[in-house]
Amino acid sequence: MTFIKYLKDRLLVLLGWAVLSSLLVFMVWLTPDLHGFWDNLGYLLILQLFLVFLFFTIDYYRRKKWYKEFDKQEESHLQHFVESATNNEEVLIQEYVNKQVREHHSMMEQLLDSQKDQKDYMDSWIHEIKVPLAAVDLILNAIEFDIPDEKFVLLQNELQQIDEYVEQILYYSRSDEFVNDYLIQEYSLKKIVQPIIRSQANYFIQKNLQLTLAENDAKVLTDAKWIEFIFRQLLSNAIKYTPDHGQITITIETKSAGASLILEDSGVGIPPEDLGRIFDKGFTGENGRKAQQHSTGLGLYLAKRLAEKLGVAITAESTMNKGTKMTLFFPRLDYYHEER
Repeated sequence: MTFIKYLKDRLLVLLGWAVLSSLLVFMVWLTPDLHGFWDNLGYLLILQLFLVFLFFTIDYYRRKKWYKEFDKQEESHLQHFVESATNNEEVLIQEYVNKQVREHHSMMEQLLDSQKDQKDYMDSWIHEIKVPLAAVDLILNAIEFDIPDEKFVLLQNELQQIDEYVEQILYYSRSDEFVNDYLIQEYSLKKIVQPIIRSQANYFIQKNLQLTLAENDAKVLTDAKWIEFIFRQLLSNAIKYTPDHGQITITIETKSAGASLILEDSGVGIPPEDLGRIFDKGFTGENGRKAQQHSTGLGLYLAKRLAEKLGVAITAESTMNKGTKMTLFFPRLDYYHEER
């Protein structure tokens, strides 16, 4: 708190002093024998005003440490107790504030414990559900020739979709502990994306999509597992929103500042009003609401969040009814060094 604000809070005291001083002047004016006392009265009023401000100044600096305690509280969001009370009023406020801090600490501990329990349950559920999913996949392959091809492909697609949603939940759960689960090495971008493309082969065949994978390649320093997940989200969206007989193009460009992995499709495009929000958590947009397979609004959010943790820039460009272009930019480490 500044000295000016301190004086504003004591405006009523100054007003009381002014009223008493006015009464004193009025009394002198009504007393005939004291008319010659005006000069002395003026000095007295000035001296009183000086003493009042001196008192306020001394009191302000005495309370300054107390005020700083509350500035600390504002910065640390109720993490520290107040311990500088010097009078009964401050003690009363201090006890109330410290009570709120204790309750805040207790609630935070309960919340963290609850989140940890939920995360542990989620991780356990994800690993448990993978066993029956793998079993269903084996059973489906075993009865491949006993059911019509159309039903087999449909079941295979639905099973793959479930597996991708489970994988999405797993990465969402791990995103807060990213620092404990990554390994930066030099990887070929082409070798990272090729397995993802093969895993989506059924969708390419069913929708008669034409895939173009450029011959260029680039070496980047990153974590292959997390980039695979990010690229899978981008490719899955490209397939979902590209009509039958459309085209998907994957190119790799190398520049002095780094390498770019570019995914372009000839799909429906993203409305201009939605383009700036596609990386927001839970945002599905107009396309997500109209699609046969409803969007969760987590895929691009996770892709953006994980890309930022890896130091990879992800951008989107789109034109309605013409297609969308998604770019992953991997900066060179020496480029950062030169910038510094």
